[in-house]
Amino acid sequence: MQRATKIVVTIGPASSDEITLTRMILAGADVVRLNFSHGKAQDHIDRATLVRKVAAACGREIAIMADLQGPKIRVGKFEQGKVLLEKGQPFILDAECETGNQQIVGLDYKELPRDLKIGDVLLLNDGLIVLVVERVQGSQIHTTVRVGGELSNNKGINRQGGGLTAAALTGKDMEDIKTAMSFKADYVAVSFPKSGTDMVMARQLANIAGEPYGHRPLMIAKIERAEAIPALQEILDHSDGIMVARGDLAVEVGNAAVPALQKRMIRMARNSNKITITATQMMESMIVNAVPTRAEVSDVANAVLDGTDAVMTSAETASGRYPTETVEAMAAICHEAEKSENFQLDADFLNVTFSRIDQSIAYGALFTAYHLRVKAIVALTESGSTALWMSRHNIDVPIYALTPKQSTARKAALYRNVTAMELNQSMLSEEALKEAQDLLLAKGIVERGDMIVVTWGEMGQSGGTNALKIVKVGEH
Repeated sequence: MQRATKIVVTIGPASSDEITLTRMILAGADVVRLNFSHGKAQDHIDRATLVRKVAAACGREIAIMADLQGPKIRVGKFEQGKVLLEKGQPFILDAECETGNQQIVGLDYKELPRDLKIGDVLLLNDGLIVLVVERVQGSQIHTTVRVGGELSNNKGINRQGGGLTAAALTGKDMEDIKTAMSFKADYVAVSFPKSGTDMVMARQLANIAGEPYGHRPLMIAKIERAEAIPALQEILDHSDGIMVARGDLAVEVGNAAVPALQKRMIRMARNSNKITITATQMMESMIVNAVPTRAEVSDVANAVLDGTDAVMTSAETASGRYPTETVEAMAAICHEAEKSENFQLDADFLNVTFSRIDQSIAYGALFTAYHLRVKAIVALTESGSTALWMSRHNIDVPIYALTPKQSTARKAALYRNVTAMELNQSMLSEEALKEAQDLLLAKGIVERGDMIVVTWGEMGQSGGTNALKIVKVGEH
């Protein structure tokens, strides 16, 4: 089933065995997310090794994304594991408290008291519990419960409207980047960045950690802080893509603001030639149910219609009962949504100017493929950038990125409407064209006589794409 939108799956206790992972990849998983908020370094190394093994057995290039925990601000632990907070009761958050009870609980983010003032609203446990700050005394934050409920160990804290000063990269994140580079994670997702500077620092750390392995990952900024919204273009400029992380973002800006923000973020990313992943609670009910709700089906379909590169699962595949069924359902929804898309490629090219030869070739390939109704667009690419640029525009012609570099093929697994394959290409252009056709014929992607559009350039030179050719398959 040809599908343009990619699927990112989070693996965990429910999906870290070889059989389940194989089933998920065969069902349509394109990228595997390792959540560094849980588990030890060796757990992630073992899972990455398993992903590489299973992907090879399935004949697929699967990207691995290392998702950093970031400065998750949480309450401490309670004597009984949890308490029930009543509306109107006083409750204290204390940076020096060891064990909590009905009246008080500790904090793992010791600087929180200095970030707050009277009247601030704190949202706990993804906004299910609401506290209003009455006063701050030393290490203690005195609050009144506005919305009560059950509060258990280590639940997260957000400040309504944002404004917490915690740095995007913690000491744990820096160590986790080293771990991720040891198994050559293709993508690193940075949690809670507030500015482009956060992404620059994360990239520098990843490049340094990856240097002994000859590896440089692509960087994804998770947009989940209110402060990130006004800085979105700056963050995009210093990232390779963004994740529309709707959980923490919704807590800070309000649920009602998120759908419009999602559309805006995806549009801005596409205009900046960057990748987008839409995440959080997409198929939440499938943690315990074998089928999604109609609302979840609409949510995934709307993200596809917004133009997202990928949709993502979290607990559904990490700890849920139906990991494979979740991927199957998501793939089917994406496929159906894509069938309803309206392709108007010419409008995308109005007032477009090019600063690079390879970018103009990419646009030329799209324009030609759209009007000639060819069977496929083929990019012979070193870095994958030509395929990425072409994937920023909706076209009902599949794009195939053929590259001699395995790392490029894996990274391109996240690009919308791009299928990446390894091909050790000849230095001679005519030979490279023949090798590309032979591969597509062998895979059953094209037949003799089909028309394809091919782009290529100087082999071994990143960004060197400088030629476009219309080819009738089989006529070398």
